[in-house]
Order: sequence, then structure tokens, then C-alpha cells
Amino acid sequence: MPENETRDLQPDPIVRDFIAEVAGGEHWARALLRAAAAWQRSEEVVGDRHYRYLIGGEAFDWAVLAERLLAEVVDFIPDKDRVALLFEGRWPDEFSEEDLKTALGPARYAAHLNFRYGVVVEEALQLAFEQEVQKEKSSHVWGDEVPLSDTERAIQRLYGATSAQLMREFMTERPEIILPSDAMGLGDLKEFTYWLFRYRVKMADPARVASDTRKGLALLSRMEMEVRPRRRLLEGDVEPAQFLETSGWFAHSRS
Repeated sequence: MPENETRDLQPDPIVRDFIAEVAGGEHWARALLRAAAAWQRSEEVVGDRHYRYLIGGEAFDWAVLAERLLAEVVDFIPDKDRVALLFEGRWPDEFSEEDLKTALGPARYAAHLNFRYGVVVEEALQLAFEQEVQKEKSSHVWGDEVPLSDTERAIQRLYGATSAQLMREFMTERPEIILPSDAMGLGDLKEFTYWLFRYRVKMADPARVASDTRKGLALLSRMEMEVRPRRRLLEGDVEPAQFLETSGWFAHSRS
């Protein structure tokens, strides 16, 4: 069991204080920011759920911590607010990303950015390369004798190695991660994605790294712009016909 993993029956003092603050009338977002700033465990098991907060020893997945803490106070938080934060990263109107930055402090916020660029942006970059592969394939640009899936072709183009080669190297460098035989868990997938990010930074020249990062960020930005009409529709700000005309979300579905 990792050093910071716990199966304690007694609640963490930070969790206990968070629950007491919210139950006592403190705004849940403010209490959550304080708890995130004080949190010490890199991972833990609660019931049958394994929460991993620190990826690669340096990337803070604060949203997983938020999920873990908010599960303790569901009766005190509007479902709409909880879903907006956990699935869209949207804080209540009186809070912002700047509040998170201030609460976490320089070191922890840097770890939060490590996660954003090393996992979130890296996933978007993988999707961007896969979309390029699909577009070129539809134009009959490639005619390889050995067929490859769009995902595998994108991986090879992005990282210069096959998925199997990358996985073997990952397991060599991270032998403490025991992967299941059937499928990779979400926490392990984030570990692998962050490792791929570091691998890409190490293997590619700085100009290529910067260019690829901009490509991932651009796709995230486009996806956010395209999901806004859907969000506004759910909030009652636009007519359904307007939403249907402007939404291109399904173009980003992975095959």
C-alpha cells in the first residue's frame, strides 16, 4: 500500500472540519478551498473507492479531491452547483479560478497546473491528432499496407512509438503501478497520460512541444465554445432551435 494511502476508519481531521463548516452554514466552496489548501494525502481508499490526488508525484488532481469531499455534504449543496464544479470546472458566481490559485498557494497551484497541462491538455492533444488522422484517412491520403486504428496511428505520430512500446517503457519506469489484466483504471490512465506528457517533453524539441501544446489548448477552447450553447440551453437562456444550429459537440466524439 502506498505510504499516503489510507483505509482508516476515523475520518481525516480536514474532512471532519470541512463537514462541520458546511453543516454550520459556511459556503461549501469557501470550505472546499480551505480543505484543498490543507490536504496532505496523495491517495486514499474510502469504502470501495480509491482516490488518487497526486499524479506522477507532482500533478495535483484537485477535482478528485473535490469529488471526495463534496460526497460528504451532498445534502447541503445544490446538485446543479456540484455538477457544474465536478464536470465543467465552473465555480459559483462569487468564486473563480483566481480564488483557487490564492487558496492553494504557489506550490500547490503549480501542481494543479501540472495536472492541467500534463493530463487534461495532453488528452486533448491526443484527440486532436486522432482527428487529423481521421481527416486524412477520409481524404485517402494514406495507403498503408498494415492497417492501424486511428488511435494507434495518432499515438505513433505524436510520440514516435507504438502504444505497446510506450506501455512497456512506462511499466519499466513505474513498476509500483500494478495494472489490471482487463482494463486500466482511471487513476492509472491519468498516471500513464502524465507519463506520456513528460515523455513527449523529453523526446521532442522545445518548438515542437510548444506547438503541440497550443494545438491541445486550441481544441479545448473550441470544445468549450461549442458546449456553451448546450449549457445555456439547460439553464434556459437559449431556444432549442438556436442550440441545434450552433452545436458541433458530436464532432469531438472518439471513435
